[in-house]
Amino acid sequence: MKLTGRRESTNVEDRRGRRASGGLLACGGIGAVIIGVLFALFSGGDPTAALQQIDLSQLGSPTQEVNPQQFTEEEQQLAKFSKQVLASTEDVWEKEFKKRGLTYTPPKLVLFTGSVQSACGGATAAVGPFYCSGDECLYIDLSFFSQMKQQLGADGDFAYAYVIAHEVGHHVEHLLGTLSEKHADMQRMNKVDANKVSVRIELQADFYAGVWGHHEQSLHNSLEEGDLEEAIDCAHKIGDNYLQQKAQGRVQPESFTHGTSAQRMKWLKLGLQTGNMDLGDTYSKSDAEL
Repeated sequence: MKLTGRRESTNVEDRRGRRASGGLLACGGIGAVIIGVLFALFSGGDPTAALQQIDLSQLGSPTQEVNPQQFTEEEQQLAKFSKQVLASTEDVWEKEFKKRGLTYTPPKLVLFTGSVQSACGGATAAVGPFYCSGDECLYIDLSFFSQMKQQLGADGDFAYAYVIAHEVGHHVEHLLGTLSEKHADMQRMNKVDANKVSVRIELQADFYAGVWGHHEQSLHNSLEEGDLEEAIDCAHKIGDNYLQQKAQGRVQPESFTHGTSAQRMKWLKLGLQTGNMDLGDTYSKSDAEL
């Protein structure tokens, strides 16, 4: 992905070098599934329980300062890349909202190390990247990208950009009122039905990530050979069925919260191909149509 010379977003708060203790938080997140399951897998725990716990506690405690650290050149490059991708999402979504007579208010990117405190509660890096509608921030520990590469084999700059764009997709859902509406619906449902709504929330965020990618390419012709394959391969490897099969040798569809590999690839591709955010209604689709 060609981003040389592109601007970096100023909607960034760098909390790297600080640590916050606390529990997991209830937020949509592409990384929550990846790291939650893999953490359980590699620590000998129950990956199914890890999937379920991601939607639970909202506990937190005050931020604690730690000694400043020297960041590697690789991490600084990832920080710059993340800021440039965020800037691109700002440009794309501002235009898309304006077409509909709406105003786009960009989210803030919070970079953190190890653990962090948000309006949704405290979280550790094990949760992965996540979006919190309570403070309209998306949170990323940059070490997540190394874990994607090492533990899942999902690598490449456009795959990393997809992760960021997915979390921004949740922000788009929030601004349009979808996120709060569907979260309220989930509170009134049993666990299995609530999981089905969660899948639709996540697939719509995948779709919006694709919409961003479509317009990024139209505006800047920034995608290089293999970039689309990187993102689609990443979508495949973060499907609930793929992760559960990898972790425990079987799948439990009733526990899916983010969608299967086929579903995630389908909705990402639809956004990439059309760039039309009006086509992303995942809620009117039957289970078979998803």
